[in-house]
Amino acid sequence: MRVLIVEDERLLADTIAEGLREEAIAVDVVYDGDDALERASYTDYDVVVLDRDLPTVHGDDVCRELAGRHPGRILMLTAAGEVSERVDGLTLGADDYLPKPFVFSELVARVRALARRSGPAVPPVIERAGIRLDPHRRTVARDGRPLRLTRKEFSVLEELLRADGGVVSAETLLDRAWDEHIDPFSNIVRVTMATLRRKLGDPPVIETVTGSGYRLDGTR
Repeated sequence: MRVLIVEDERLLADTIAEGLREEAIAVDVVYDGDDALERASYTDYDVVVLDRDLPTVHGDDVCRELAGRHPGRILMLTAAGEVSERVDGLTLGADDYLPKPFVFSELVARVRALARRSGPAVPPVIERAGIRLDPHRRTVARDGRPLRLTRKEFSVLEELLRADGGVVSAETLLDRAWDEHIDPFSNIVRVTMATLRRKLGDPPVIETVTGSGYRLDGTR
C-alpha cells in the first residue's frame, strides 16, 4: 500500500506519516495542494489523506481534480465536522471523511478499508503456498509456524501474495513497500528478499524471474 498525506500542519502530517510507516505502509508527505497535484500526476497512490483547508490550491479543488483522474481513494480530513461539511466533501469526490481531532487507530482502519477498495477485491486474510498473512493483525505464518518479519519484509511478502502468482518487479516493490526517499539504485530489495526467504524456510517458495522480478510459487 502507498499513501499520500496532504496536510499543511507539518507536525500533524509528519506524525500521521510516521504512524502509518509503523504499520508497514509506504507514505509520502506534501504540505500544500499544488505539490499534492504534482505528486499524484506521476505516482498512483492507493489512498490520499487530504486536508480540506490547504494553501496554494484548496483541498476542495485538489479533491475534485484527483477524483476525476486518479485511480486511488480519497480520505478527506477537516476540522469542521458538521453533516453539511461531510456532504460537501463527499460530493466533491472524496470516498470517506474523518473530522479532526481523530483517533489514529480509526484513521488506519479507514485507510486500509479504502486501499482494499482501490484495487481488486482480496480477502482480509491472504493465503497461498501454505503462507497465511493477516494485514490487520500484522501476523504471518507458514504451515502454522508463526514468523517474525520486519515491516519491510511483511510488506514485500504481502505484495507477492496479492500478486497471486504473478511476477512483481523490484521497481514495483520499491514503489509499494518503501517510499520516495529510497535510492532507486539500492540493492535493498535483493537484501530484503534474501532475509525473507531465509525466514520462510524450506521448501523455497519465492522464485526469481530473471530480468523481470519475483513471484510466489503456490504449487510448492
